[in-house]
Amino acid sequence: MTVRWQSPVLSSLRPVIEQASLVEINKDKLIQVANWMAYEEFAKPDGSMLFDFGNDPDHLMDFTMVVNTMNFAFTDFHSGVKFETDYLGRRWCDSEAMLACIHRAINAGTPLFSGDYLAKLTHDEFARVFSGTIEMPMIDERVKIFNEVGRVLVEKFEGRYHNFVRSCPPRLYAGGDGLLERLVVEFPRFQDVSQYRGSSIQIYKLAQLGIWGMHLALSPRGHWKLEDASDLTAFADYIVPVALRVMGIFEYAQELETKINSLEEIKRDSEAEIELRASSIYAIALLTEEINKRRPNFEPLLMPQVDFRFWKSYHATHWPHHLTRTIMY
Repeated sequence: MTVRWQSPVLSSLRPVIEQASLVEINKDKLIQVANWMAYEEFAKPDGSMLFDFGNDPDHLMDFTMVVNTMNFAFTDFHSGVKFETDYLGRRWCDSEAMLACIHRAINAGTPLFSGDYLAKLTHDEFARVFSGTIEMPMIDERVKIFNEVGRVLVEKFEGRYHNFVRSCPPRLYAGGDGLLERLVVEFPRFQDVSQYRGSSIQIYKLAQLGIWGMHLALSPRGHWKLEDASDLTAFADYIVPVALRVMGIFEYAQELETKINSLEEIKRDSEAEIELRASSIYAIALLTEEINKRRPNFEPLLMPQVDFRFWKSYHATHWPHHLTRTIMY
């Protein structure tokens, strides 16, 4: 499979890739990584989930979209400590800790997938549901987002995300009516776009991740399948740049390296932050293409599969990642 470089997200990255001064992609290192990573086994969509949320496709749609409404910033911005929680006899970290909290809440009867509940959610109730080793960062922002999303769900979609999903064709792009196209309009919290030297850079991390999550959970069961999944990109966050840096694919200007290693906040929509995110997506696209060239007899990998290979290996690492206070990742 050849990466469709003219897709809306990938094509929007070109101004960053051509002008970046703080993040450089070492293509020789990328080729070296592709040479050995091509022989690894990559996870395929099989319907399995970290926690059991049942088999009802509508319920799983609700779950996946609620998760990605709040799937951002699990590291304390002052201490660098990650959010963790104890559940089912073990300690969960980062976004997996969030999933553990959601599973615990649903099993306790909390109507977390209801638009009416989300619209009325309070700070104290959120803190109770998402309790862990530290207070989950940015609680006030999360509550505000849930309140706004809940109101839209109640007013337009009978209180449930699955009604929105089923009102769209199962495609990212469909002349403005695609699931991704509508999601970022109907729910502004997913409008993940940055301005870089006069150009609009489309990232759409959480919107794409939510759609991919539904495809992962539902397509193997025959309930719902994203028809243009090959257009999904990597999900630009804090973790993928760490993996790319450790493997030598990313090279940073010294000023950026110092900021990251000293846990100094990198401002949202700064050139450094945009270069980190855009370069992550672009590098994973390049790497996916190179890996697929080396596996002609295998089913082509999708970019989210390569992204997950990095995220799973590095999301709990002690290696410092950049810190940006944002609701987008």
